[in-house]
Order: sequence, then C-alpha cells, then structure tokens
Amino acid sequence: MPDDLLLQHIHRFARYNRWANTRLYDACATLAPAEYHAARPSFFGSIHATLNHILVGDSIWLGRFTGRLAAHITALDQILHADFAGLRAARDAKDAEIIAYCDTLDDSRLKTTLSYSNTRGEAFTDPLLVPLMHFFNHQTHHRGQAHGLLSHAGVSPPALDLIHFFRETA
Repeated sequence: MPDDLLLQHIHRFARYNRWANTRLYDACATLAPAEYHAARPSFFGSIHATLNHILVGDSIWLGRFTGRLAAHITALDQILHADFAGLRAARDAKDAEIIAYCDTLDDSRLKTTLSYSNTRGEAFTDPLLVPLMHFFNHQTHHRGQAHGLLSHAGVSPPALDLIHFFRETA
C-alpha cells in the first residue's frame, strides 16, 4: 500500500474510533445506571468495566506512542472513572488525543520502530505500524464485546461496522 494511502487509512481509523465510541456511548446513555453497571457474563464483567478497559488500553498505547506514559494506570481492569459521565468525558478527550496523534504521523515516522514494555515488564521493539494497527484492532474487539452486552441489557446496539462509517462520512 503506498505510504499516502496508509496514512489516509490511519487517519480514517482514528476518526472511525471516535465515531464508533460516540455511537456506543449514546446507546449506553439510554440505560438506567443499574443496567449499565450490572454484572454480566463477560471478560470484564459489565458494560462499564469493558468501556473502562478500552480507555485503559488506549491510554497505555497512546502513552507508548507519544512517550507520555500513563503512570496512573496500574492494571488492565482498572476502573478509571466510576461513573458514566466521567468515563464519557475522558473517552471524548482520549478520542481527540488519538486523532491529534495520528494526524502528526508521516511517512518517515511510520517507518520507525517502537520500543516499550508491556504491563508485565516484558520489553518489545516493533515496527510502529504493528502496535498502531493492534491499537485500532483492540478498540474494535472490545467495543464489540460492549455492543453484545448492550443487547443483553435490552438496548438495540447501534451499527458500528467500518463500512457504515465510510458510507456515513464519505
């Protein structure tokens, strides 16, 4: 894929991430707090905990990309915000940070490597593009889990497919 197309794709993914999060959070906002926080059979145990995990992962990865590590994060299942309003505000701010970071990328930066340690202290060095694509895939994976939990909570989950984003924003 030519570098300019790859950069366009990365820019689109950053904006898709914000679009999908907005739609998902809008759907969650229709739930009563008890339903939103209810324990559900899932990896993180609730819609709220799943959304917190996505923010945790985004904060960790963005910190690695920018060199501004998220020292306040101590666990992958950490609850950063106990309430929906606080989590949503943090999500909106993080999505703006993600877009701003992706908009700084250029061809030369994409050809660099990223050295980092995971949450277990294991060191890695990867071509930047590999963890960047993982970053976007991780978001999508866990949004899908939250999406499924919404249907169990009696809310019709919104369409989050990338093709819908392309059609809506073309």
